[in-house]
Amino acid sequence: MNNKVRVLIVDDSAFIRVLLTEILQNDPEVEVIATAEDPIDAREKIKKYKPDVITLDVEMPKMDGITFLKNLMRLRPMPVIMVSTLTQAGADTTMQALQIGAFDFVEKPSTDVKSKLTNLAQDLIEKVKAAAKCNTHALEKMNTGKKDVVKLKKSKGNYELIAIGASTGGTEAIRDVVTRLPEGLPPIVMSQHIPDTFSTSYSKRLNGESKIEVRELRSATKLERGFAYLAPGSHHLVVKRKSGELWADINDGEKVNRHKPSVDVMYNSIIEQNIKRCLGIILTGMGKDGAKGLKRLRELGCTTVAQDEQTSVVWGMPGAAVAIDAAQEVLPLDKIADFIVKKQ
Repeated sequence: MNNKVRVLIVDDSAFIRVLLTEILQNDPEVEVIATAEDPIDAREKIKKYKPDVITLDVEMPKMDGITFLKNLMRLRPMPVIMVSTLTQAGADTTMQALQIGAFDFVEKPSTDVKSKLTNLAQDLIEKVKAAAKCNTHALEKMNTGKKDVVKLKKSKGNYELIAIGASTGGTEAIRDVVTRLPEGLPPIVMSQHIPDTFSTSYSKRLNGESKIEVRELRSATKLERGFAYLAPGSHHLVVKRKSGELWADINDGEKVNRHKPSVDVMYNSIIEQNIKRCLGIILTGMGKDGAKGLKRLRELGCTTVAQDEQTSVVWGMPGAAVAIDAAQEVLPLDKIADFIVKKQ
């Protein structure tokens, strides 16, 4: 029993509390130690039961989930998985929660809740287990304020494309990198494991905080310097060369490594186009998506970078890349923007 991941479920819906409990208790490595109907109740049960992980609803009585999360991350930081509705308002709030320091989120369907949430059981269980092992120090550093933009003295023209892939913890890792980049860099393509509704909210938030222009890719687009293009949560992002110019398009193919968008699909499209002057970067995330693609990029002659273990919320994807010698450089998150600018 002592080795089980101890979970506290916080949700104002008794039905959701029971359903989440049933899902998590089905795994022999997870134990739901308590449930709470609101943040005030949760606060007392955190003190009493000392959970390893919390699942937290966003909209609750007495105190909303965001306010509770802010207090929690300030007073007693621990891994929190947000349970969010598939709405634009829910997406915006979830993005805010990730910025504050939430580990990850699962989607709460607004209709046919039981069958759809049961379908997400594997995802929820995996995230709870990963949260229990995550780098809480990296989570605590998420909301440390805006950093200065790196100065671009003179472009050397070393690269024609920058490709960034990430998963768990990646929304804030990508934000840390992109918001520090100056104008005038080569185009950036980004694949982040995130649902469709959330990718729209995320791209808008990135764009509002960055010097470069960030767009969510929704159709074939010519890639331009000073722009970053985010894969939508519903499609893979692929790079193509047309008449000597780089374009990006979306691909509605099958999931790869259980993901769409997949980082490997993006990297492999770059390899297929023989784009040797590319800087490939893999950031924090569960699993191994992108590791093999980054290895192929390195073999093609591209420069490759992996985020280090100390600053990764989850050193799954970058760790897998390092394990197969896919990364020429292994850097802390706060050094990656500087590296991009220096090498360009």
